[in-house]
This record gives sequence, structure tokens and C-alpha cells, in this order.
Amino acid sequence: MKPLLLHGHERSITQIKYNREGDLLFSSAKDKRPTVWFSINGERLGTYDGHGGAVYCLDPSWDSKYLITGSGDNSARIWDIETGKELVIYDTGSAVRACGFSYSGKKVFYSTDKTMGQTCEIKLYDVRDSISQGTPTPYLVIPVPDSKVTSAVWGPLDEFIITGHENGTVSKWCAQTGDLIKSMRAHIDKVSDLQKSSNEMMFITASKDNTSKLFDTETMQLLKTYKTDRPVNSAAISPIRDQVVLGGGQEAMEVTTTSTRIGKFDARFFHMIFEEEIGRVKGHFGPINSLAFHPNGKSYSSGGEDGYVRSHVFDKSYYEFEFEY
Repeated sequence: MKPLLLHGHERSITQIKYNREGDLLFSSAKDKRPTVWFSINGERLGTYDGHGGAVYCLDPSWDSKYLITGSGDNSARIWDIETGKELVIYDTGSAVRACGFSYSGKKVFYSTDKTMGQTCEIKLYDVRDSISQGTPTPYLVIPVPDSKVTSAVWGPLDEFIITGHENGTVSKWCAQTGDLIKSMRAHIDKVSDLQKSSNEMMFITASKDNTSKLFDTETMQLLKTYKTDRPVNSAAISPIRDQVVLGGGQEAMEVTTTSTRIGKFDARFFHMIFEEEIGRVKGHFGPINSLAFHPNGKSYSSGGEDGYVRSHVFDKSYYEFEFEY
């Protein structure tokens, strides 16, 4: 699979996401300029300029009208995707690690860091009110006292939010009342990433404890565990096959103290049900920080510490692969 190399960032990639149709690919990095690309040919369409620090997270709305970004400059912002115009600035008081539009596109949330005297909080806003108001106010604030949120997604029907935490906990919060529905120790180290399946019935976590885990969205029951020999920074579920892809790798500064084998920056494919590795894709020159399947399942992209986004279209053998029972 010869990848498209998307090089528009000067520093490491923090998150990549497709829009619902899959024609656009959004990327954020530590260089304060979120970028949008044509996914079919890797053409850079433009950047969203305004942040003053590293951008850690982003999410497009379902109709590809708005984009929310969260940054280390103590702000989250909503942009007009087509024009690149900045529509809303949320002053957050500390860095924003996770953000997202609800499925309806009418609500939005972001989470703040526990630092500089600020507590970790999840704040929810009405998008239309935010755009019309000069100083938007949240309709719900959920305090998170125990461990800061490192990744988060909306649940089905906008009823709840699922969060992954620095201490390895995964929690489920009611989006109407802010009540904690359920919390569990899913990992023994930081949860780096959390992504839903295309039908939203399952979600997958990635953790620094060298594992990735598949859960039932409704019951929060652990379904499968995928084990590797390196930290997992991101994991995604294929929308068309019983497969998941994991990406990560050891930080360069940790290689000298823990291992003599430099590298291991492959995207690793596992059979979703049998938990066994079925293939690897090499290419990045540093840890993979974010992975995303195209909505049609025929390609995937990875964003790395090397500043590149690599977009791979699956070849014929990917569809012909059958697991031997």
C-alpha cells in the first residue's frame, strides 16, 4: 500500500479525524494550525489560524459546517469549515485535551486540564447560543475531581459522554444532569485515546499500559483486549471488517532507558474477535499519535510524532484475508 504523505505540520500530530462523508480529513498538531485536507488526493485545502499554542483535539460537526478545536493556549474555538472564519472562542483557564460535537451537531463539549489552580471540568454548550452570544455560557458543567480527562466521546443519541482519564479510569457521564453513571479502572496507566465503532455500540481504548480494550457502549462491559509490547497511543475500529488498528511506539527519550530496540512505529492490525495480530504497516519515523478509519472502511490514516499524516488505501489482499479458525 503506497500511502499519500500529507506534510503540512511543522510539529508532531496530535489528532486526525474524517468528516462523516469521508471527503475531508482534519489534522491538529503541536504547531497551533489545525489543517483540512482532501482525503482522496491529499491536497491541503487550508488552515484554521488563531490559536496561540499546541492544538490537542478537534472534531467536525456531522454536516461539515463547523469545526471545534481545543488547545494549550487555554481556549477552545469553533470555526466555519468552509471559510476558515473563527466563530466562537471559549476561554477555558487551562489546556483543552478533548472536545466534540454531539451527533445532532446542536451541542458541544470540551474538557479542561487540572492545572494552575483550575479543576478538571467537562463543559457543555448549545452551539447556536454560543455563536449568537458574545460570551457563551455553558448549560452544564461537570467537575471531574479524581483524574484529568485525556480523551472523550459522545455516546449514542447525545445521552451521555464517555471519558478516558490519566489514571486509566473510563467513566460515563449523563449529558443532561452531569451525574456519574459508571466509572471503572479500565487500564493501569493513562488512557491515550477513545474511539467509537461506526454503529456506536462499542468503543475502543488505547493506553500507555501497552494494551487496547474493546467495550460495550451501553453496559461498559469489557469485550476484548489487544496486547502489544509498546505503549498504544491510538486505536480505531474498522467500519466494514472485524478488525481494529493500533498505533503507538516508545518515545525517543524512553528508548535508551527501557529498550535497545529503537522504532516499532508500525500500525498494527488485530482481528477484533480473536484478539490476534494479523498484519503491520510501517512508515512513520516516530510514534503514531492518532489513527482513523475512512467512513467507507476502504482506507485509513495515521498521524505521527514525525509531523506526517500517512493515508493508506487498502489493496486487494486486505479484503481477501480470512482468519483460520
